[in-house]
Amino acid sequence: MNTISDLTRAYHFAAVRHLSQKRKGKAGEPYINHLTEVADLVATATAGADIDIVIAAVLHDVLEDTPTTSDELVAKFGPRVAAMVAEVSDDKTLPKAERKRLQIEHAPHLSEGARTIKLADKTANLRSLKKSPPADWEAARIADYVQWALAVGEGLRGTNPELERLLAEAAAAVVTPSA
Repeated sequence: MNTISDLTRAYHFAAVRHLSQKRKGKAGEPYINHLTEVADLVATATAGADIDIVIAAVLHDVLEDTPTTSDELVAKFGPRVAAMVAEVSDDKTLPKAERKRLQIEHAPHLSEGARTIKLADKTANLRSLKKSPPADWEAARIADYVQWALAVGEGLRGTNPELERLLAEAAAAVVTPSA
């Protein structure tokens, strides 16, 4: 099992790998902010009971969004972390619609750690969508994303009641007009 020192290394690794990436929202915030939010959601929801899941949360997008390989993750953070990251990573060689369909289909079959990360990721994405939606996203596209995120979340039921509640709250906040 990894240690808190390995968590620090994971943050550094992710920050370097995602250095030039920004979030899709209007604010253009650094991508590491998303990884930090997902890891914080996971750590809080699990009371930090399993550092490997928190590390995998920090690294959850590194396989699909950077040139990092699974072998590299195994060497740096061990096979368990690498496996969870691989579980939550999309195959970018597939069309976007197929990747989205597969996320719904695969959600119930993920390991507990990957399910926890997936819930936190969808929650963070919905929160970001509420706070700073991409400038080119019309209301219909936002609504479609919310419905898709909830469909993925449906397949994750029974994973973590707190994260499930936060996902539902985030989805409701996106579809509820601001006062």
